[in-house]
Amino acid sequence: MPPVDHPPAEGESPAPTLPGRGTGPAKLTVTRVAAARSKELTTAAARRVRAASRADGAGESGLTQLLWVNALHMAGDAMIAVSLAGTLFFAATTDAQRGNVALYLLVTMAPFAVLAPVIGPLLDRLQRGRRWAMAGSHVGRAVLALVMMRHFDDLWLYPAALGVLVLSKAHNVLRAAVVPRVLPGAMSLTSANARLSVFGLVTAGVAGAIAAGVASVLGFDWELGATAAVFGAAAVLAVRLPPHVDVPTGELTADVLTTAEIPVGSGRRRVGPHVVLALRANAALRGLGGFLTIFSAFLVQATFDDGWSATLALGAIAAAAGLGSFTGTAIGSRMHTAAPDRLVLIAAGSAAAITVLAAVFYSFPMAVVVAGVAAVTNALGKVSLDAIIQREVPETLRASAFARSETWLQMSWVVGGALGIALPPTGWLGFTVAAALLGLAVALIVWSLYRGSRPFRRAEVSPDAPTTPVGRSWS
Repeated sequence: MPPVDHPPAEGESPAPTLPGRGTGPAKLTVTRVAAARSKELTTAAARRVRAASRADGAGESGLTQLLWVNALHMAGDAMIAVSLAGTLFFAATTDAQRGNVALYLLVTMAPFAVLAPVIGPLLDRLQRGRRWAMAGSHVGRAVLALVMMRHFDDLWLYPAALGVLVLSKAHNVLRAAVVPRVLPGAMSLTSANARLSVFGLVTAGVAGAIAAGVASVLGFDWELGATAAVFGAAAVLAVRLPPHVDVPTGELTADVLTTAEIPVGSGRRRVGPHVVLALRANAALRGLGGFLTIFSAFLVQATFDDGWSATLALGAIAAAAGLGSFTGTAIGSRMHTAAPDRLVLIAAGSAAAITVLAAVFYSFPMAVVVAGVAAVTNALGKVSLDAIIQREVPETLRASAFARSETWLQMSWVVGGALGIALPPTGWLGFTVAAALLGLAVALIVWSLYRGSRPFRRAEVSPDAPTTPVGRSWS
């Protein structure tokens, strides 16, 4: 006769239900509790991220859509970097590594140095169809990632990498021109660009770590296939940007390189000495960033014989740079009282000073410190440049000023990267050359500032002028 279940007596706990018996709740285990807690935390984090992306009217203006397009763009760039690091650098013998990276720079950087001055102005003049052009850049990179997947061990990798690089820079130029069109009324351009940078940096860090794991477990062909999928998703989101992104608003072409008079009929407009000064300082900082990216990789290989130690050392530099970029962007976007003209010079001077210290007291930990400080100063400089453009440049020139300044900053990175490949991987020598060139650049910027001190005196600012998170003018 089967046993009869009796209800528990008063005050007695019910007996747990075993699997396969009855319809009561499943037995609680540590695994189930941990899974439920993880799901709860993940859901809460997703809600916070979504709320942050839509805050201050970003969801209504279209900035949220652009934010996720840019996040996927930076995630794809990080995944491409992982694949190139594995195929060109770590997968090769020590003697072949320098030749591989030199060939990569020759095939990619040299043509880009020629194409960038053409691509930037061309995209700058594209006032209709910008979201479709942005989507096209992602579709092109998805196709090229698939080409790299099939040819990551032969010479076809190099032209495919060139195409990925050029299309990545095209996205950056288009994004810089689109941001003013999706700017919420309650947000400054500086805050919008800072939000784009923060979300992009976090997404790139996560995607890079996932890509490294996929490559180590499944291989680079799977990793590049996943990269193509990321670019495809970015293309879909780019098409879904609000239609007003493509509506011309009477924008004019800005000249961000000179303070001299521009001939009548050239179609270009001056942007003022403050913007030119800030762009020159940022170019010096971006050049240092390009140099550190390339030179540090060779420095690690020359310093550490063991593969695991080299990987950890390179990871320390990458972590310092990523944390520095995040910190600098967060600090800069919250400095409401600092004058951006002064801040950009302080950033350039600080980068020069830490590079001098690394040259005099060289050690590998000091190289890690330089990577972190350079990332902080790069981020602070870019936030300051954004604030100055918003303050000094009329609305009809603003999109063009952002697009063209971004083009020249990318060119500066190329020059710094070329210097990193040209120098031997000797720590004190590399940092000495970098310190000398960066110090010279800062000295020339300060000299040009005081030579033309009259244009840089504190300007009168109208009460209705836009307020930026890092102040208004030079003092």
